[in-house]
Amino acid sequence: MPASCALAPHIVARELGLALELCRVDHTRHLTEAGADFLSINPHGYVPVLALDDGSLLREGPAILQYLADLKPQHRLAPPNGSLERYRLQEMLGFLNSEIHKGFVPLLYARLAGRYVETAKPKLEARYAWIDRQLADRVFLMGPDFTVADAYLYALTGWGQASWLTSYYRADIHFDDLRHLAAWYGRMRGRAAVRRALREEGLEHSPGPADQNG
Repeated sequence: MPASCALAPHIVARELGLALELCRVDHTRHLTEAGADFLSINPHGYVPVLALDDGSLLREGPAILQYLADLKPQHRLAPPNGSLERYRLQEMLGFLNSEIHKGFVPLLYARLAGRYVETAKPKLEARYAWIDRQLADRVFLMGPDFTVADAYLYALTGWGQASWLTSYYRADIHFDDLRHLAAWYGRMRGRAAVRRALREEGLEHSPGPADQNG
């Protein structure tokens, strides 16, 4: 589903050079591009789903991101298992999953959410303000190195409204005043894996900081 949260593992797979086969899903009919019943693959009806060679399935984004990173640990997209740094990464993935990802839902479906948006929007704005502060002295979300958390945040942040964002879904939340987030987004947009994933998903985007600066 182009521009969904599945963009995150797509980016990670391209960062790692994995031979990942993409499969589009029609979320209105719950069918894969090959005509298979997607609900038989994931009864919850959402992406991403990772199908392994042995037929096993992983169905949750944070688990898929870590699985992919562990396939090539030398790329350091996730710290070693058992280390405090790995638990810090899992802490951040949990925050992104519960506070950012789920925080977008009522904004993306504002008509159905009704007045709940009045509560949800300020909360999401506060969470993004916190992220902006974290990025004040960091190149990437967890520190000097790109990790799977950056891929996840990038996929989610594109749902908001700002002149420097890739836009596909559209939530009524603006990030133009979060300058550290904007600088981070520009660094992300400059990565070859991000550009390739966007191209493969057919996403068009207006020039952002990375593009404007050459």
